[in-house]
Amino acid sequence: MKPNKPGKRRKTGVRAITAFAVVILAMSGCQPSGKKKSTAAHPGSRYFTDPVIAHKVDSVLSLMTLEEKAGQLCIMGAGHPHLEQLVKEGKLGGTNGVLPDRNVARYTRQMQKLAMQSHLKIPLLFMGDVIHGFQTAFPVPLALAASWDPGLVRKADSISAVEATASGVSWTFNPMIDIARDPRWGRIVEGAGEDPYLGSLMAAAAVRGYQGESLASPHTMMATAKHFVGYGAVQAGRDYNTVNMPERELREVYLPPFKAAVKAGIGAVMPAFVAFNGVPVTANRFLLHDILRKELGFNGIVVSDYDAVPELEEHGVAASSAQADVLAMKAGVDIDLHSGSYLQNLPKLVKEGKIPESVVDDAVRKVLTMKFELGLFDNPFRYSDSTLVVNYILPAGHREAARKAARETFVLLKNEKNILPLGKKLHSIAVIGPAADNQLNLLGPVHALARTEDVVTVLQGIKNAVSPWTKVSYAEGTGYDMDSESGFPEAVRAARNADVAVMVLGENNGMCGEGDSRASLQLPGNQLDLVKAVVKTGKPVVAVLVNGRPLAVNWLNNHVPGILETWFPGTEGGNAIADVLFGDYNPSGKLPVTFPRSVGQVTIFYSHLNTGRTFDPDNKYTTRYVDMPNTPLYPFGYGLSYTAFSISPVKLSMQNMSWNDTLNVSVSVVNTGKRAGTEVLQLYTHQQVASVSPPVKKLRAFRRVRLAPGEVKEITFPLTRKDLAILNQDIQWKAEPGTFDVMVGSSSGMTISAGFTLNKP
Repeated sequence: MKPNKPGKRRKTGVRAITAFAVVILAMSGCQPSGKKKSTAAHPGSRYFTDPVIAHKVDSVLSLMTLEEKAGQLCIMGAGHPHLEQLVKEGKLGGTNGVLPDRNVARYTRQMQKLAMQSHLKIPLLFMGDVIHGFQTAFPVPLALAASWDPGLVRKADSISAVEATASGVSWTFNPMIDIARDPRWGRIVEGAGEDPYLGSLMAAAAVRGYQGESLASPHTMMATAKHFVGYGAVQAGRDYNTVNMPERELREVYLPPFKAAVKAGIGAVMPAFVAFNGVPVTANRFLLHDILRKELGFNGIVVSDYDAVPELEEHGVAASSAQADVLAMKAGVDIDLHSGSYLQNLPKLVKEGKIPESVVDDAVRKVLTMKFELGLFDNPFRYSDSTLVVNYILPAGHREAARKAARETFVLLKNEKNILPLGKKLHSIAVIGPAADNQLNLLGPVHALARTEDVVTVLQGIKNAVSPWTKVSYAEGTGYDMDSESGFPEAVRAARNADVAVMVLGENNGMCGEGDSRASLQLPGNQLDLVKAVVKTGKPVVAVLVNGRPLAVNWLNNHVPGILETWFPGTEGGNAIADVLFGDYNPSGKLPVTFPRSVGQVTIFYSHLNTGRTFDPDNKYTTRYVDMPNTPLYPFGYGLSYTAFSISPVKLSMQNMSWNDTLNVSVSVVNTGKRAGTEVLQLYTHQQVASVSPPVKKLRAFRRVRLAPGEVKEITFPLTRKDLAILNQDIQWKAEPGTFDVMVGSSSGMTISAGFTLNKP
């Protein structure tokens, strides 16, 4: 695509933009933007409300040609043949800065210098997928959700922002906050799982991690909530497929994390690729304007997904790229990611009267405002400093934080006869499996600039942990998707000659993530056959799972005494896994998503509705399968510990709750084991009778509780009628009087109940 010729300028006189901004400030008597006035605004409008910045933006906008405005609404990649020319002409809003094959700090600085050669010297934004780390890889987002610790998510994403901004990257296309209940979908790995309450807390934590208290800080970056909305419900779990969804499900399940992100001050939102109820989201004004803008109060940038604007032609709703641009702009898409069609078409469309220039101006205002908020007009090179790279890229403190984060995300799925933790002074350990000595696949998909050479493998982590006289042998056994059993004999010999076999199994990076949906949830290839061969030796076996989605591991559950879910744990994954295997850290992770017994149960999730024919084993005409139980293999919220916890009966501060009362729900939890540990207490509610069918249980609160051996703590959860609200028949969130069950426990499948009544007002 060739850049358009510059249009006629409506203003004469060219000034350096920084000098121009100083003149405007002096004339207006306004304070510099660093001393912001307080403004009353929608709770979600953390940015885009400063009148000083708004005045500057309008002044810059008044000097721009139509072509320059269109350029600010385009992001193009490093591979674009005319990228540098577009930058020098001031016809590009930003470009990708997450480029693993380049010195990113040098590249962003060079490109920003080109931007300073443009007519108005408008700085560039540099963006990309900073998903779970930049050069220090943290666990994937699904794993971080398994920590049930929003503070951990905030810290991990804050460190990610520190490293990314040190290299000049000022904008991340994260967090992905799509609720996902279908493990076939590859992008389940990028989100927080199946529950809207947990997902909302994780969404808000991620926003605050990346954006901090202020984007004016040199170590914060703009974040993007994606993919608005319903992308996690694609048909058949196949990426990019269609979404058909009733409004009730949209509002109960998929909207809450976006509402939380907007309230936390998210700077940008990315629409989903997909068609939603027949209308592609990129052209869906109902979703992007009526719900996102008007209802949720979002006033930041809406940026398309990669080539999603021209793909409106493939969806069959546009006959040309120009028509696609009209649809996207009128729906509310401010920025076109990658295709460049806005630059190609918008000036002509405005001149032809097909798009009002005011619509273009509104979009450009948002882009310019964010550049002011990030401090790029004051110092275009604030993120491009070689000293920052030396001090903030992969320092020892970041590696240690990644190690601590990883071990907090691990979920102990089985520990028969306390096979774990292992002793560090064992005579010999066999480490077996395709994930045992693989650096790349511990990183997980979309790992930004994280390097394989920096990764500690599971094999190396075990060697680092054990005594000098412990013999550690290794056999790969098989690959991730192999049929050959040629490596089996070596693995079997290693197991026979060892005291215990640690089998590291799962998926590789190419089996999950964007575009990587799976029709099977079994261990890929012949890994299960390898496990069976090793188990036949009679030696104790521990399975370590490295994967990005729930897997159907029934055979392992029935035959392997120890199973540890470690997800894709990141740069320090091997050391973190060894910390847990050998008891230096007591696992406390809980599943953020249900693990099915079979792909035939999908979609399966804990907060389902009752049917008119609840399961009855003595009655075939009830909801059931003929070949397996209805229940999952591992329920939402499940996770074991090396110690044991006992939870007392639930105590309520009242049995009859008045309309404006606060009900206190209390339990005592005691560590009855011999190790210190952390239990995640989870509180669920169920309304017995309501105007619409209520879910069997719904997560309302949780608390991480650290206890020494023998220690007892009383934990109290306050509940108000707001916490009991349901989406009624009028699609309004309101509490309804009635009888409730409140349940507290260690998972959605193991709770202790009490009942109370919410009285009429």
